[in-house]
Amino acid sequence: MRGFLVSSTVTACAAALTLPFLATSYGAAPSPAPEARGSKGHVSAASRAIPGSTRSLPLIPLAAGGRARAHGGGPAPEQGLLEREVKPFSLVGIVWDDASAELRGLAQVRTRAVSNGDWSKWQDVQTHDDDRPDLDSAEGRGGRLRGSTAPLWVGASDAIQVRVRPEAVADRTPEGRALPAGMRLELVDPGDDPVRTRAAAPPDTEEEIASSAANAPLVPLGATEIPAAGKAASVADIAATGAGRGGGHRADDPEYPMDPDDASVPRVSEYGDPVDATYPGDLDDTDQTMADTGRYVGPRPRIVTRVGWGADESLREKGFVYTNTVRAAFVHHSASGNRYTCAQSASVIRSIYRYHVVSSGWRDLGYNFLIDKCGKIYEGRAGGVAKAVMGAHTLGFNTNSMGIAVLGTFDKSSPPTAAVNAVGAITAWKLGLFGANPRGTTTLVSGGGNLFKKGTSVKLKVISGHRDGYATECPGDRLYSRLGTARSTAARLQGR
Repeated sequence: MRGFLVSSTVTACAAALTLPFLATSYGAAPSPAPEARGSKGHVSAASRAIPGSTRSLPLIPLAAGGRARAHGGGPAPEQGLLEREVKPFSLVGIVWDDASAELRGLAQVRTRAVSNGDWSKWQDVQTHDDDRPDLDSAEGRGGRLRGSTAPLWVGASDAIQVRVRPEAVADRTPEGRALPAGMRLELVDPGDDPVRTRAAAPPDTEEEIASSAANAPLVPLGATEIPAAGKAASVADIAATGAGRGGGHRADDPEYPMDPDDASVPRVSEYGDPVDATYPGDLDDTDQTMADTGRYVGPRPRIVTRVGWGADESLREKGFVYTNTVRAAFVHHSASGNRYTCAQSASVIRSIYRYHVVSSGWRDLGYNFLIDKCGKIYEGRAGGVAKAVMGAHTLGFNTNSMGIAVLGTFDKSSPPTAAVNAVGAITAWKLGLFGANPRGTTTLVSGGGNLFKKGTSVKLKVISGHRDGYATECPGDRLYSRLGTARSTAARLQGR
């Protein structure tokens, strides 16, 4: 599915963009020295303060018992890395060449803590690949995507061991399924947190200015957070930002070619505000949506901006991609583990951002919002928190929706009440800007996935779990069971 693109130099186009910062070859020999990938081009104020890095190590064949396997020994039952000292890192993941290939098997890591030198037990790395761009979107067609596991936060570590075992198949060879080609371990160092000062330094690069300006007029350039505001201010947010405008055509509709000279293409103002226009067809499936725009909108919660959590804007692709509206919110868990403190949340988010962009080849962080275990809300993909920014979070349903990730893994662990309440707060506000009822249902058209074929109209709850649009365990049984509470909270805050 396609959105319409707004560049940070104030032009709209539909061309798929390239990712010049990804020049690393993924066909390396089995055991080269670790390679570091940092920021591209200029060195911004943010990147000087928060250097960060991504190191990539190709996995090697392992024999039974985790030993290195000699070459020429036939199909390898598993791949991995023996115990290895490396430069400090805090988040790990595994990527491979073909974004459409699945890793069917068990991936595990054990790491050595910088603080005390102790080795962890083996930890599972979730092998799902369903939090990603739609393959037929401009982001998906750009040729830069790689297959990837979920990222795992392990905390500051300086050594690692890895093993990936293929899933056994009854009628196949004893080695089971073939593992994807080109598997590499990604080690992410998030860098240090931004230095807190009374007044944030003004953005000094094109990307930083564009990202911060997308949140105007809610906050001035360089603001580290968007303050909470009451319902009256939230209604004003609609007029000030252009949220909720137009019911016109979907940008992914083939009847409306993405020609910047075509009058049917949504026009944009400086820094990406869609200009008000009306087009035939594709009215929201919830009858009252447009009528309710501005009538039922929750108070705006406090949101930490990308400046606040220390995004290196030189990593992401330039420009922003928008869809027409926000009809639904998909709730996720990041599957990155629960071994983080609230003080580390910004570091976790910077790590996930690097993993999505540098390691996995996405244009930007996939989620529109992230929430930590203390209930703090963070801006995700750049383009403006009040706008219909197209994310990469629910394969097949990234158009006309938003993705919210609660940091952690909630298959067996219960999500904190503060985090569930924050899901209710951000959906009450953001869905309210577009007239959506948190207790209602809506219809989205599938872009293709393992539950719904491409082109299928699917009726979904306005606040859905990831698993409602894709066959996955996300957002975990424990978080999924709390979505009813989030819906009730959001509806109450909207005054319904």
